[in-house]
Amino acid sequence: MVTCPLCRGSAAPYAELDGRVYHRCGACRLVFLDRSLLLGAADEQARYETHENDPSDPRYRAFLDRLAAPLVERLTPGAEGLDYGSGPGPTLSVMLEERGFSMAVYDPFFAPDATVLDRKYDFVTCTETVEHFFEPGRELDRLASILRQGGRLGIMTGVLHEEIDFEDWWYVRDPTHVCFYAPETFRWIADHYGWRLLAPGRNVVIFEVPGGR
Repeated sequence: MVTCPLCRGSAAPYAELDGRVYHRCGACRLVFLDRSLLLGAADEQARYETHENDPSDPRYRAFLDRLAAPLVERLTPGAEGLDYGSGPGPTLSVMLEERGFSMAVYDPFFAPDATVLDRKYDFVTCTETVEHFFEPGRELDRLASILRQGGRLGIMTGVLHEEIDFEDWWYVRDPTHVCFYAPETFRWIADHYGWRLLAPGRNVVIFEVPGGR
C-alpha cells in the first residue's frame, strides 16, 4: 500500500511518464510522485537555480499579481506576512512591501533562516511552491501553526482540473514538481483545518482561518 503524503490515506497507481510513477490518493485526490523517484537536494537546488525570477520583470509581476491582488483585498493595513518558498529571486514579498505590508521570506535553499518560522503571521503566501513539497501534510501543518486567528494562506499552483490530460500536461514535466492538487484536494485541506476556501482565479486559492477581528 502506498500512503498519501498529505492526508495519509491509501493511494493507487495513477500514471507512468518516462519512467516516473505517480499515485493518486483515494481520499484527498492528491497526485504525487513515487517517493523512490524524488530528487536529491543538490539536483533539486540546481534546477531551482535555473529559474529567472526578477522583481524588475513586469511580466513576472503580472503573473504573481494573480494571487497578490485578491489577497491584498482581504488584508488589513499593516498586516504581517511571510513568503514561504520565496525562491532565488524573491519578488512577491517585494510587491507586497510596496503595498505597505511587512514581509519575511523563507526558502529551504535560498533563504534558510528558520527563525522566521518561530513567529506568527497574518498571512502566508506560497506561489509555485506547494507542488514541490515532498511532505505536503507536514508543510501545511507548519503553515497552519504560524498563521494567526483570522489569517490567510494564499497559494498559486497548477491545479489538476478534471479536463486536464495528466500525461500531456506540461506542468508534470518539471522534475521538481512532485505533488499535484485537484480542486477536491483543496476542499479536503479546508475541511481538515477548518478553513474557509476561496478560489479567486484559476490556479489560485486563498484559505481563511477563522477568528480574528
